[in-house]
Amino acid sequence: MAIERTLSIIKPDAVEKNHTGAIISRLESEGFIVRAMKRVHLTRAEAEGFYAEHKGRGFFDELVTFMSRGPIVIMALEREDAVAKYREVIGATDPQKAAENTIRKLYGAHVGENAVHGSDKVETAVREIGYFFAGYEVSPRA
Repeated sequence: MAIERTLSIIKPDAVEKNHTGAIISRLESEGFIVRAMKRVHLTRAEAEGFYAEHKGRGFFDELVTFMSRGPIVIMALEREDAVAKYREVIGATDPQKAAENTIRKLYGAHVGENAVHGSDKVETAVREIGYFFAGYEVSPRA
């Protein structure tokens, strides 16, 4: 398995409910190394830019409104097989369908407020990390 990076976003619902520390702790206990992290409040335009691939879909406006309603925590995470492992740890998009003890099962309310975002492919992770972090902001591998 290769060392990979993935993007993690702790969404406004989880930040508002003070689950940030628990989520980061869980990710670190699963072997993820935080290579970059910041807390930001996205503007609507920034959220639209990040989710541009979904423009024109029925949920786009709701998603952009949600992601720009309050602060989020963005991280570039690294470990072996990071993308697949992160997807496993966070669980299904719908918290009601997520496996027990996954982040979305523990902290998500419903499909629209599901606590976290994660990259779906290595190529997507590269683009997503680049959207939020300049190259110098992501610490190099040891």
